[in-house]
Amino acid sequence: MNSSSKEAGRIEELRALLDRANRAYYVDASPIMSDPEFDRLLKELAELESRHPELDDPTSPTKRVGGEPIEGFRQIKHRLPMLSIDNTYDEQGLRDWYTRVSKGDGGLFGGDAAGPVVVCDPKIDGVALSVRYEDGTLVHAVTRGDGTTGDDVTHAARAIRAIPLSLAASGKNAPQIPKVLEVRGEVYMPAKEFERLNMQREEAGEELFMNPRNATAGTLKNLDPKVAGSRNLAFSAHGRGEVIVQKAGDSEAFAETFSQFLKNIRALGIPASPHSKLCKSADEAIEAIREFDTKRRTLSFATDGMVVRIDSFARQAELGLTSKSPRWVVAYKYPAERKTTKLIDVLHQVGKTGKITPRAVMEPVLIAGTMVQHATLHNYGRIKDAETETPDVRTDIRIGDTVYVEKAGEIIPQVVGVVLGERPKSSRTIAAPSKCPECSAVVEVEPPEAEESPALETVRRCMNPECPAQMREKLVWFAGRKQMDIEGLGEKTVDLIRASAIPLNSFADIFRLSEHRSELTELEGMGEKKVETLVAGIEAAKQRGLGRLLGSMGIRHVGDTTGKMLARVFPNLDALLAASQDQLMPRALKKDRAIELGFPAEPKDRPETGLGKDTAPAVHAYLHSSQARKMFEDLRKLGVSVESTDYRKPGAGTSPATGPFAGKTIVLTGTLENYERAQLAEILEGLGAKVSGSVSSKTNLVIAGDSAGSKLDKARELGITVWDEAQLQKALNKS
Repeated sequence: MNSSSKEAGRIEELRALLDRANRAYYVDASPIMSDPEFDRLLKELAELESRHPELDDPTSPTKRVGGEPIEGFRQIKHRLPMLSIDNTYDEQGLRDWYTRVSKGDGGLFGGDAAGPVVVCDPKIDGVALSVRYEDGTLVHAVTRGDGTTGDDVTHAARAIRAIPLSLAASGKNAPQIPKVLEVRGEVYMPAKEFERLNMQREEAGEELFMNPRNATAGTLKNLDPKVAGSRNLAFSAHGRGEVIVQKAGDSEAFAETFSQFLKNIRALGIPASPHSKLCKSADEAIEAIREFDTKRRTLSFATDGMVVRIDSFARQAELGLTSKSPRWVVAYKYPAERKTTKLIDVLHQVGKTGKITPRAVMEPVLIAGTMVQHATLHNYGRIKDAETETPDVRTDIRIGDTVYVEKAGEIIPQVVGVVLGERPKSSRTIAAPSKCPECSAVVEVEPPEAEESPALETVRRCMNPECPAQMREKLVWFAGRKQMDIEGLGEKTVDLIRASAIPLNSFADIFRLSEHRSELTELEGMGEKKVETLVAGIEAAKQRGLGRLLGSMGIRHVGDTTGKMLARVFPNLDALLAASQDQLMPRALKKDRAIELGFPAEPKDRPETGLGKDTAPAVHAYLHSSQARKMFEDLRKLGVSVESTDYRKPGAGTSPATGPFAGKTIVLTGTLENYERAQLAEILEGLGAKVSGSVSSKTNLVIAGDSAGSKLDKARELGITVWDEAQLQKALNKS
């Protein structure tokens, strides 16, 4: 055997050995080698691979820490949504949940006649991730995001040793690797790694991370995969996404229960918690929760509760979902640690949505492993004036008081009460700001929903969308694809420009960037080509129209949908500004008042603006504020169109009598390159089509994008016409 063949054999041997070492450490919790030995073998493998590029393998252990930094995050839509879980904070709440899910069971789903079998699984304090494998190979890892769409962080996930790059069945009864296997889990930072990282940052003079979860989120959000590779993040699977087995047609062919699912994915090399426990009753579940409360304090990672879920997937499907969360699972949260300290000041903090929150400054106190000096006071409605109100340990809070502090979910510090008996005579009441503390703009106070407390408020908000405290987030939002769609002005570029001498402090400044071409090209990573792309994107954005403009500005109560609705009713900005409060909410008007203003008597016949009697006054006040007037005037001068491209004359029909879409029932499936599904549905409905969510014999047309699934298969079975995006675009151009 020649030296080349020997080295090829050694490469395969090292890859297999290092993969076994990762599995032994992260899945089996039985290390087969020390960290220095692992690093030595990894270095040997890298040297051999550099001499044999023809043997390149994207799943090699050396590929975890390779690769160049990415330009920015792309978003991926979850095949199945990542829903939030309802919480309970006491044992009775857990019993009540168990009673609800037990109705009609009668022992059919693994338990006795009193209720079903459940699994108690530790709730790790980390960052939720959906990891997808196709034919056993990692294809992408996506954050939870809004539950429907998340950020693609595959570049970072590949650098996490606990996440296998490829699946391998291990053991006599190991399952077959599914065609598609999507696992949901938690990425987290062990305590020792968090301490090491903060010590390193302190020595370098960098700001310390507040807690392991923040450090984990910051690592995943770093565009350079080498950062994730340098921090020893861990991963633990705790849920199921999309599963498609090789032959059968449903996910339950891989596992019929959650406990079996965990066992099977462990056999394929994916780590899951060794602390999961099967329980046949609420009493057993509570006992498991009590036992783990003692054990969790000795673990190397943070937990704040236990997730309790029905074991049977069939029973889960029967119980279904509410509008926000599954009925078949609940998170039991352990009581938060509470300490007392002195409140020495209150800051008025303006968030990205303009919400002004009182933030406590306290004498430092150690809570749940971290030193706390700041905490939220929630809102000004909770801070009463003790001279006019009956003292209350929850809401009568003054500067100088001794206060109770705890961490909500052991993450966010909050002041939950005051020790009234220790109040000093020098204590001072906390005054809510009457103007924005950042820009002095008008402040809107939102009353609570409960009529029994009319004197309190829930939110105090700055109404200036160009407030400096909000502006960075608003600029990123304004330039986004669903808003003004300014190519070349992503989050990274906004931060780069704002860190330079080039002004970028208002929406108008975006449209002035073309005046700074030479300065832009001098910024790191920009260059002439990127600047040209940016300038072209800015010029194109000037013609997006009134609806897109309104929906992009971050106006309270006005998103993209309401922006379009207003643009359908008002032909231009001048007409909108001339409208009264009543004219902004025609659907809410009484019959006589509607007729007086020139609207039809019946609400269903009046134009929809998206505004009602509670929201119209706030929007009207903003549109007529000095800040808004100046902003609109600046945008006009810079050539930004304030004419509506969506305007519909009163009485004009909205559906064409003819055309390729008129009268057709259409189903959309898969991912389209140039259209969001909701956006395309609106366009097609405007052309006379009916857009349906399911394929049937009444369907006339299916439009299929990438990764189309069962809807496409059913359309082919029924012989329904199927278009790709190119055919769709051709028909839209004609229409």
